[in-house]
Amino acid sequence: MKEHEFKITGEYIHMIQLLKAMSFVGSGGEAKECVLDGLVYYNGEVDYRMRLKVRPGDEVVFEGNFIKVV
Repeated sequence: MKEHEFKITGEYIHMIQLLKAMSFVGSGGEAKECVLDGLVYYNGEVDYRMRLKVRPGDEVVFEGNFIKVV
């Protein structure tokens, strides 16, 4: 699994924005489909919320990529 670190500048970033910011998807629509298809793990659990607020300390796994949010 490939490890990444993502530093947010505010209090949180929405899940679909995180996937776009990491360049794992090409568009917001693609990010939404990935979330709805259950391809995204949030803190160890599949999560289907597109507007999920990801905060520092959270961990996201998507297609073999581990993202630590700081």
